[in-house]
Amino acid sequence: MMIWEYFTLTNILKIVVIIASAYIVSKIFEIIFLKRLQKRKKERSVIIPLKRITSIVIYLVAFISILLVFNIDITAAAAGLGITAIVIGFGLKDIISNWIAGIIIITGGIYRIDDAIRIGNITGVVTDITLRSTILKTYDRNEVIIPNSTMISDKIINLTAGRRELISSIVFLIDYTSNTDKAKKIIEDVLKKNENVTFDEERKREIRFIVRTKEWTTEIETLFWINRLMDEEFIKSRITEAVKKEFERKNILPPLPAAIRKDRLKSRK
Repeated sequence: MMIWEYFTLTNILKIVVIIASAYIVSKIFEIIFLKRLQKRKKERSVIIPLKRITSIVIYLVAFISILLVFNIDITAAAAGLGITAIVIGFGLKDIISNWIAGIIIITGGIYRIDDAIRIGNITGVVTDITLRSTILKTYDRNEVIIPNSTMISDKIINLTAGRRELISSIVFLIDYTSNTDKAKKIIEDVLKKNENVTFDEERKREIRFIVRTKEWTTEIETLFWINRLMDEEFIKSRITEAVKKEFERKNILPPLPAAIRKDRLKSRK
């Protein structure tokens, strides 16, 4: 039979029913996934890609059903397309590897949407995970799209692991003659006044210091928790400015050579 002979009224109605059924079933699953998403927002990184995969499977089944309406032998067609599939596979190997990596990321829970992660020299918050790529938003509001195969092969540091808070750090340098305890107290007071810094001893959201001494310098690395992941660099900038002003006001000197230090101390008397 010629192909147009298959386009009878009965077959056309069957095709319409198949397409309509696929659309309705897809929408039903979409509603189910959205309701689950409202109850379990933390699972968004799993639910959204799963919804996409389900839609693809439903429409693939619909496509195969339409082929059967035209009495096309699926087995013979699949065998005939075998060589073509291999050729196409080589051309699409990067896409396929990204899809496989995407499934591993989604099912393995390596990271989720809203997690802050670091890969290479890029740090950002995960805004979306698709089968092909992961989208990060950096502190300067740029969107970085990274193939999932890269996410799997490179080293990833999950900075939050599902938490809504992120541990951050700033290194302050003071002159070795300055009072370290006084400097630490100034830093701690500034941090506790900042609304974006979380301080809760019961939940172990503490401010901690690591002090190192070098030539002319005392290095105070300060570790603290922040509650706005996307604004980390801006929060650190504001804290640094506030601490610098307090250091100047309370005579905590920056690292200085001996001659300059002596002059500075005299000028402040």
